Amino acid sequence: MDEHLHLLHSNNTINITNSINVNTHNHLLSLGHAPGLTHPPEAAMTVVSCDGAPEEPNSNAAERYEPEHECCERVVINISGLRFETQLKTLAQFPETLLGDPRKRTAYFDPLRNEYFFDRNRPSFDAILYYYQSGGRVRRPVNVPIDVFTEEIRFYELGEEAMEKFREDEGFIKEEERALPAGDFQRQVWLLFEYPESSGPARGIAIVSVLVILVSIVIFCLETLPEFRDDDDSDARDARISTTPLHLLHHYPDNVQANATGTLSLSLVTAPFSDPFFVVETLCIVWFSFELLVRFFACPSKATFSKNIMNIIDIVAIIPYFITLGTELAERQQGNGGGQQAMSLAILRVIRLVRVFRIFKLSRHSKGLQILGQTLKASMRELGLLIFFLFIGVILFSSAVYFAEADDPDSGFNSIPDAFWWAVVTMTTVGYGDMHPVTIGGKIVGSLCAIAGVLTIALPVPVIVSNFNYFYHRETEGEEQAQYLHIASCQPMPASPELRGARSSSSISRSEYVAMEEALQAKHNCVNKIFTDV
Repeated sequence: MDEHLHLLHSNNTINITNSINVNTHNHLLSLGHAPGLTHPPEAAMTVVSCDGAPEEPNSNAAERYEPEHECCERVVINISGLRFETQLKTLAQFPETLLGDPRKRTAYFDPLRNEYFFDRNRPSFDAILYYYQSGGRVRRPVNVPIDVFTEEIRFYELGEEAMEKFREDEGFIKEEERALPAGDFQRQVWLLFEYPESSGPARGIAIVSVLVILVSIVIFCLETLPEFRDDDDSDARDARISTTPLHLLHHYPDNVQANATGTLSLSLVTAPFSDPFFVVETLCIVWFSFELLVRFFACPSKATFSKNIMNIIDIVAIIPYFITLGTELAERQQGNGGGQQAMSLAILRVIRLVRVFRIFKLSRHSKGLQILGQTLKASMRELGLLIFFLFIGVILFSSAVYFAEADDPDSGFNSIPDAFWWAVVTMTTVGYGDMHPVTIGGKIVGSLCAIAGVLTIALPVPVIVSNFNYFYHRETEGEEQAQYLHIASCQPMPASPELRGARSSSSISRSEYVAMEEALQAKHNCVNKIFTDV
């Protein structure tokens, strides 16, 4: 009986020792340092057969990694204690990434648990794994901040293409690659006038350009003051308006003379060129023209330059000056009649009104104005809905107030078109008071119109404001991300010389394996804490 127990105890000891040796050899296989190992380190992961039964390692391990068996290979990834399991072929779709490259991910392999451990953000990895499963789609989880997810994309090395897709989906302002001129001198001139942040002189030119724009706008407003206009009697002024272009009368008030027929004409003298407004306006136009021509001849692509909206605004800002001068000189030489001059007067008024568009030249030097333009462009749907709702409300309430006030002789609503103005003012809650209902029915309609206007405007306006905040924060975050340099938390783990020099026998003792593992971890710069949820 004692002999039988002794034999049973010996067999159990042998079984336990063999089990430890086999498991130890499996760990060495996972690290890729066991003697006679010819397959790559990706064989280190836990291999599970299609029926769920784990396969035992054998000397012919390379056969298990043939392409036809890839569908059966699984890999366990531990993200701060949360385990994910996927197939090897899923990760192999993107071999340039951290998880797709066997050499890169080996640095994070935990041989004690046969899994890869990453001390990273848990919710983000759902989207990272979905990137591999979907074939390259990047979708940020709603509970993960943008900056955190951006850092995870960089850590897992998904690449610039994935980053660009993510930034595009998130609404980041995409910085297009801008071409530079080929010649050195041409490139310096282009940088000087197009990129104010490139150098000190470029910033100086930008400041001068902004000051000239402001002076031009101030002159445009000041020249309409009564103090700077002709103070002749109204009859003479009316006659002058009907026979002489506005620009000439405005700049040359002292040269207006009456002829034999009683009409007013303009003497051909050069004194008006000393008018302060004309001089300042001419100086501003000279600077605008010089800046536009220099940028045009220095630009790398004339076609692209001509299609740019900012350059079109620059052209529109200086065209009225030259059209006005050309029209006036032509009228001087031809001496046309009053009807044709009155027609040219209306055209000149429209042309001179275009000067106000010079204020948009400031957007070239203002990020805020550029963001505002992008906001309006992105909010065209909401703006269209707002105008459509207002249009419906104006038609509805102007018709209602007209019929409600039709029986009152003192009512100011003579027709439905006359009530359009009242409906617009009421729906926008401005309330000038020039038109108002006096009957009970009209007041009820006015109350409903005001309430409907508040609700109509309140619906799309917050969306527009949100779009502005969205683009503003994306612009600031985009600038920060452009300067962001990610520092990896762990460096690749070097191969252990102790394991490379391990004995060629099929098993080693557990104490020897633990000593080798401690030496390996001592040389590793990053200590991973292992947490489990199971």
